[in-house]
Amino acid sequence: MYVILGATGHIGREVLRELSQGDEKVLAVTRTQEKASEVTADNVEGIALDILDIKALRAVLAKGKRAFLLNPPAPPTTDTDAEELRTAHSISAALIGSGLEKVVVASTYGAQPGSRIGDLSVLYDLERSVEASGIPTGINRGAYYFTNFDAMLESARQGILPTPFPADLMIPMVSPIDLGKAAARRLTSSIEDTGIEYVEGPSRHTMAEVAAIFSDVLERRVRLQQVPRAEVEQSFLDLGFSSSAAGAYATMTKATTDGTELPDPFVRGDVSLRQHLQSKL
Repeated sequence: MYVILGATGHIGREVLRELSQGDEKVLAVTRTQEKASEVTADNVEGIALDILDIKALRAVLAKGKRAFLLNPPAPPTTDTDAEELRTAHSISAALIGSGLEKVVVASTYGAQPGSRIGDLSVLYDLERSVEASGIPTGINRGAYYFTNFDAMLESARQGILPTPFPADLMIPMVSPIDLGKAAARRLTSSIEDTGIEYVEGPSRHTMAEVAAIFSDVLERRVRLQQVPRAEVEQSFLDLGFSSSAAGAYATMTKATTDGTELPDPFVRGDVSLRQHLQSKL
């Protein structure tokens, strides 16, 4: 039996889609009973759970043999780093005594030690704490999500694509579909399939290329509008982020700009940015 955390999110939903086609039962963990009911099917049991309830989470994990671990994003109006570290520590604590034979962790390109670097430091902390549980651990570091562009579609329809990244910055990118497939594959692979694996889409793009793809898909000229480095934090504040979240996201953005990770080898997915954007129209 498999356990999937974040089963109704962008990646978890795809992991669930892949695993539900097999013969083994899947426990799909969600935040609400409504979502749990939505995913319940022939061999899928939806479970509503407060991920901060370590005892309850451990009991669910103990029902499975293998688990997909995804740390849920905190609302940007909160102290996101603090809240996401709380859930990450709850997940890793729940692993102790769970009896799982293998886990796969969703992480990110650029994960690194430190503090107040958004996902880069939070997910690095999760990687290390899960490995410390002693359970064989596969870590899937995903590239920049295509879904980050979804909120920009309306602005792009008006001819503007705002970004904190330089026009010529080469960025690995990926679809949640490919991340889900990669995670499902590792969940079903041998116990010896552990360590860090990088997952990205069929092509890397500069932001200038991204604007050109938007232009083709929308059939109108879309101009890139770079947010000056000194104004990145304010841009997050303008979107309604808390001051602590804006600071962490700005630091994460600058760290990505200054040291974009371009690993080799990596797992290459099938879904292109063009296909992703077309699916959103």
